[in-house]
Amino acid sequence: MIKPPEKLKKGIYILPSLFTTGNVFCGFFAMIAALNEQYFQGAVAIGLAIIFDILDGRVARLTKTTSAFGFEYDSLADVISFGMAPALLAYSWVLQPFGRLGWMAAFLFLLCGALRLARFNVTKPDSTSDQFIGLAIPAAAAMIASIIIAFEDLFATRLNPMIMVAVVYILAFLMVSNIRYPALKKFAFKKRVTFTRFVFVILFVYVVATIPKIAFFVLSLAYVLSGPTLWATALLRKTRSRENREASFHKE
Repeated sequence: MIKPPEKLKKGIYILPSLFTTGNVFCGFFAMIAALNEQYFQGAVAIGLAIIFDILDGRVARLTKTTSAFGFEYDSLADVISFGMAPALLAYSWVLQPFGRLGWMAAFLFLLCGALRLARFNVTKPDSTSDQFIGLAIPAAAAMIASIIIAFEDLFATRLNPMIMVAVVYILAFLMVSNIRYPALKKFAFKKRVTFTRFVFVILFVYVVATIPKIAFFVLSLAYVLSGPTLWATALLRKTRSRENREASFHKE
């Protein structure tokens, strides 16, 4: 006799699920925009999906409505909005003339994004950790979306296709790498901060509100580069520390 599937014991929490649904909608709209060659609108939709993705997790934690269903739903939404949508946008925007190389690059981005999410779900990282292993898929999608926004709207041109191919491959590698990135979602707004830091936050918000398109590109690029930069810095420190120990040993 086949055992019937278990029912959801506590139902579905509406508020965080609505934000996740908004995430899915933005991702789907971005793909429709790509098919209609409305690349700027599609890139903006991915940016909105990132906002929904940030809000659904924070709202769930603040209202104590986290659930296994919400966790899985969020992961599926991320595959759509930050895997399929940016891959299709990048391919339709500049990668299509490359033929197989172009669509394979887009597919590799989607594949590595899905693998990154699967690894994240299986490893179940410590909720108190302030780092991610590998570039988070929303950050990779933000990089592609910010490039499209910058070149379509600000420069009224398109990025060199060869550069875009390299960018897509690099982002795919960073997502499945072991390079650690700051977990910005863990930023605590309830903690007390110094007056200087508060002024810095105000200036940061002011800049983002004044030049959002440029700020989106600069912030995305800075975050993508932060992981390799921190990794290289740590490696350099270890090398210098080992050299100092060896030098001290030879002196003795």
